Amino acid sequence: MNGLIAVEKNLSRIADFLENEGYEVVDLDENNLDTVDAVVVSGADNNLMNIETALTDVPVIDATGKSAADILAELQKL
Repeated sequence: MNGLIAVEKNLSRIADFLENEGYEVVDLDENNLDTVDAVVVSGADNNLMNIETALTDVPVIDATGKSAADILAELQKL
């Protein structure tokens, strides 16, 4: 899958890496969630009670503790 990936702004190294691998990358924004194929988040704003509002039905990849290559491998499995 080489699709459109929304990446949190603070993950610019991962965004650059994915672009070099042929993915189209956009900043994560609630307004573009309907058009992306996957979302990459930092996990820094995870809800401590594990109660979250689902904003999208696309796969969400938590980048916490993962290298750009790890995230690429997850995207390739989709």
